Amino acid sequence: MSLRVFEAGLCFMINLEKRIKAARGEIYADLLIKNAQVINVFSGEIQKTDVAVFQGMIVGFGRYKAKKTIDIKGMYLSPGLIDGHVHIESSLVLPLEFARGVVPLGTTTVVADPHEIANVFGLEGIKFMAEYSRGIPLDIFIMLPSCVPATDLETSGARLGPHDLSTFADKPWVLGLAEMMNYSGVIYRDNSVLKKIGIMKGRIIDGHAPGLSERDLNAYISAGIRSDHECTTIDEAREKLEKGMYIMLREGTIAKNLKTLLPLITAENNRRFIFVTDDRNPVDILNEGHINFMVKTAIKWGIDPITTVRMATLNPAEYFQLNEFGAIAPGYNADFIVFDSFKSFNIKKVFKKGKLAAEYGCLILEDKSEHPIHLRSSMNVRPLSINDLRVKERGRLIKVIEIISGQLITRKRIEKAKIEKGEIVSDMDRDILKVAVIERHLSSGNIGIGFVKGLGLKRGAIASSVSHDSHNIITVGTNDRDMLFAVNEIIRLKGGQVVVEDGNVIESLPLPIAGLMSDKSLNEVKCGVERVNLAAKRLGCKLTHPFMSLSFLSLPVIPELKITDKGLVDVEKSKIVSLFGKL
Repeated sequence: MSLRVFEAGLCFMINLEKRIKAARGEIYADLLIKNAQVINVFSGEIQKTDVAVFQGMIVGFGRYKAKKTIDIKGMYLSPGLIDGHVHIESSLVLPLEFARGVVPLGTTTVVADPHEIANVFGLEGIKFMAEYSRGIPLDIFIMLPSCVPATDLETSGARLGPHDLSTFADKPWVLGLAEMMNYSGVIYRDNSVLKKIGIMKGRIIDGHAPGLSERDLNAYISAGIRSDHECTTIDEAREKLEKGMYIMLREGTIAKNLKTLLPLITAENNRRFIFVTDDRNPVDILNEGHINFMVKTAIKWGIDPITTVRMATLNPAEYFQLNEFGAIAPGYNADFIVFDSFKSFNIKKVFKKGKLAAEYGCLILEDKSEHPIHLRSSMNVRPLSINDLRVKERGRLIKVIEIISGQLITRKRIEKAKIEKGEIVSDMDRDILKVAVIERHLSSGNIGIGFVKGLGLKRGAIASSVSHDSHNIITVGTNDRDMLFAVNEIIRLKGGQVVVEDGNVIESLPLPIAGLMSDKSLNEVKCGVERVNLAAKRLGCKLTHPFMSLSFLSLPVIPELKITDKGLVDVEKSKIVSLFGKL
């Protein structure tokens, strides 16, 4: 045994002994929360009592002597909220700024899948997110990205095979394998997919299987996959629930499935539901909320308040085997929130490991560590010309991607093409606009071109370097010149979101960190998001969150029709298909 291991063991024993003494009242506790209405997620009761804390752990209820006492005067005390599945990169800010937004809202723990930055920088990206998650008043656990890239129908900046994942598998901040989007790889026994699952045997494996059912779903679950956050109907969620999956109730910026699925929850099955945000931008975090918003919504729609709190605390903690999280009880982390009523769920104070982390909407505990950013540029694009965006007529009917409001899924339509001088062009009168995805990682020159319905642009173009999952540059526009200008502006910014009209930048949001995140504050980025969204609306866009919707048009694992740098993807057939079609 090394001296370091011996010293660590000795320190643990000393602290454990002190904790037991504090629990017995033999020594002073560090903190006593007095006059609390404690939400007991084990018994389903609300208990009027005091709560004692020692060295960041809860040690007991009732009368204790403590070095510090805080009287919350009859307000409610709940375990800290847990987000069971989130991509922090989708908040467009670094982890500390993310914490600045969500901790005051009661979120004290998140389970993050860094597959956005992993698709750009691979293991280097995962290390970056882990490093930037240290020392902040938010526990960030990581699920290793299972699908980098998500499919072979796109070009990513990295590929993570079983060996790559194995190098991180034993890290203490790794809980398991993140959403297995390649469900066909599971069902048809792809060797690499099965090896990734094998590496995580005995650990948590999250699912991602929109619409999968019957024997295919049986096969998928048989691989050890235990959750799904892609349910969009009651019937889909019920089948997955009945077959043993945890149902992750998602309320993101674009994908909003919470209200649809709430009627499925009963007294008998509520232990199998978890709240997740998946992808939520700064505007929604700061204006609407985070997991606290989902709690308020569920209670408003008739779910029992204590059941609702349990779905946001104990349920995810038990699913992810976080044995010291998710409850207010002796031996659990002193992560808890103080709020006034179940109706308003207005959070007054947030404690992290027994220390006041946020109060009245402001983060108090700050990150004291240094985090210099050492990442190369993620823009490696072959020079483009206007000819690269032109589509020659090869038929009068084209396949069109139709956006569905509030969903990640799209519809496949066959529409008559608008033809000018032998080329297929955008048709603003019918809201059929050209969309292009330009590969930005390997300078391959790949450009996929298609058409999309549902954005509503009447002038100009928009573009973004945030496009799931490989995050190539995506642009939609009314004309090729503005689309080309928008792409070149993204390259100049080293990543971001832009709105262009008549060869001029109307508004832009730089995202120089992997083309996904800003180094600015959450509030500054929120304002930037609002500006580019408003600028897009001024050009006629009718979507509430045009750039978030744009980012999912290139996700080739969500039905029905998507677009990547390799072309138009028929998701159900899992293949690249011709733009031209027939009725």
